[in-house]
Amino acid sequence: MAIRYLGWLLALSLIAAPLVHTQGQTPPLSPLSPKEKQERALATELDMEAVELVALEKEMGHARLLNNPSFFQRVLSDDYHGTNATGEILDKNAVVARIQSSGVKYYTFVVSDIAVRVYGASAVVTCTWSARGEQSGHSFARQFRVIHVYVNNRAGGWKVVAGQETMLPG
Repeated sequence: MAIRYLGWLLALSLIAAPLVHTQGQTPPLSPLSPKEKQERALATELDMEAVELVALEKEMGHARLLNNPSFFQRVLSDDYHGTNATGEILDKNAVVARIQSSGVKYYTFVVSDIAVRVYGASAVVTCTWSARGEQSGHSFARQFRVIHVYVNNRAGGWKVVAGQETMLPG
């Protein structure tokens, strides 16, 4: 019995010794190479840009909810072309005009499933729009899959240069 006890005690001390020794200590980090530093800086910049683009997409949903044309005037590029859910191709002026004269009253407009892929000074953002509201006295609930292509001109920030809306069945 005493031998079994000593065996367990020995095994436990061998396992616990390294844990006690390193407790509260962090292992030393090897210095980053210049290439690794550059890659980390780029990854951080891409993460920040992705966060900015997610915020823009959410703002776009809020602007739709409020039928706020000034947001679209600011964020759509002057040469914007997009295709709406019915297949119409609209430029920036047409989008802004439609929002200004919209007879749609949204109760909710939610942007979800946002995915961002940044490629240098351009990015592709996909998301789902879920809207509930009223138009011409009739209630509606609609969902769309949306793609926006952004370009960052640094001076003016991210601008949407192209878009595609596809209404989901249901």
